[in-house]
Amino acid sequence: MEGERNGSSAALTKIPAIKFKKLFINGEFVDSISGKTFETIDPRTGEVIARVAEGGKDDVDLAVKAAREAFDHGPWPRLSGSARARILMKLADLINENAQELAALDTIDAGKLFSWGKAKDIPGAADLLRYYAGAADKIHGETLKMSGEFQAYTLLEPIGVVGHIIPWNYPTTMFFLKVSPALAAGCTMVVKPAEQTPLSALYYAHLAKQAGIPDGVLNVITGFGRTAGKAMCSHMEIDKISFTGSTEVGRLVMQAAATSNLKQVSLELGGKSPLIIFDDADIDKATHLALLGALFNKGEICVAGSRVFVQEGIYDEFVKKLLEKAKSWVVGDPFDPSVRQGPQVDKIQFEKILSYIEHGKREGATLLTGGKRHGKKGYYIQPTIFTNVTDDMLIARDEIFGPVMSLMKFKTVEEAIKRANDTRYGLAAGIVTNNLDIANTVSRSVRAGLIWINCYFALETDCPFGGCKMSGFGRDMGMDGLRKYLHVKSVVTPIYNSPWL
Repeated sequence: MEGERNGSSAALTKIPAIKFKKLFINGEFVDSISGKTFETIDPRTGEVIARVAEGGKDDVDLAVKAAREAFDHGPWPRLSGSARARILMKLADLINENAQELAALDTIDAGKLFSWGKAKDIPGAADLLRYYAGAADKIHGETLKMSGEFQAYTLLEPIGVVGHIIPWNYPTTMFFLKVSPALAAGCTMVVKPAEQTPLSALYYAHLAKQAGIPDGVLNVITGFGRTAGKAMCSHMEIDKISFTGSTEVGRLVMQAAATSNLKQVSLELGGKSPLIIFDDADIDKATHLALLGALFNKGEICVAGSRVFVQEGIYDEFVKKLLEKAKSWVVGDPFDPSVRQGPQVDKIQFEKILSYIEHGKREGATLLTGGKRHGKKGYYIQPTIFTNVTDDMLIARDEIFGPVMSLMKFKTVEEAIKRANDTRYGLAAGIVTNNLDIANTVSRSVRAGLIWINCYFALETDCPFGGCKMSGFGRDMGMDGLRKYLHVKSVVTPIYNSPWL
């Protein structure tokens, strides 16, 4: 797919040659042991971009062996924090230097907006590395005052070999959300990117070696969850699994971890986040946040505000303005800077979203706008808004992971809280109000890991991110994101002339 794209009003953008298509094990790009490959597809067209090595259990074994050797005997865990930091800073610089090519890879592989990727996702990955590089030489334990005649202290040590399994909706961001703190902590790792989006992960492996990360510290296995992912979760030499994906697969990850070596697990899973808009809200701001919350990244985001509750006093005016704004939401080629929404990641997700839309119609929800495929080529879906949605409808209960909003009316604060919590998920929630009492009451009452007041998708490197209930446990970002790759070791010695001697 090398060359310049055609048929768009956007300035021509160079489509990169696919340089890296093999597994990355122990510092080298290698074919899979089986010799198998799989297709990675451009969701703009449905056409094949490249064939990528398909890693399986035997390849995972090799990668884990390399990571275990690098952890047990290699330099990385034994380097000073400042030495690790310098290498992470170098990797961050290399990412920035290659931002255009990396953003283009995520666009052709995941359908992500090129302009956003180049301006936000790729620089954001470099920022994650720099944030954790700054923490690498500040990892220390505590001195303890024990009740007996002992001296004691704790050590914070890297947990060991980590398996990272990352999703397809944010290939770059999720890669470094997990890899950056684990590297800073001194861990070694095996990364399995989603089979839909393997290209940028392999490129990052190449840059990691250029930056000076020792062989075996960072390994990348491309392949499928049912084979490579399963092998990682059940592997006896992996000490921790960090997984982001669906709740259903998260259950399987926990089961495999429990029945192998009882490895630690952190899970960031699905969501069905409520956005609650009160009568006193600014309607222009509220409609903007509602559209952003449901449609950003084509709805392929775990914290999407897909359940929008609007208080009855402004409901009719809100619906009118929302419809006006939705009709100006541009869907099309993600290389075009005027486009707000690109294609869904693949045909499976595309068809799943359309099936949920049809289900919503059958259940009796009113289709306000959208509801169909956009164009004749690729996996584009019109921004879709349903009104007259009830809490028991499938479109209000299941995570659709697409550009579909369920709009609902409520009367009181108490009703809004109860209905917002009526979900098996607990990842995020949004509140739009100018009343401080309402904001405080609702934010303390809604069960979720992250609450946004008069904003949405406000995510920063130092803000912990994760959920509760069936949205999983553990936190990414912030210092919580570093601590989950460390374990505490307590060291106790008796004081001289102690009766314990």
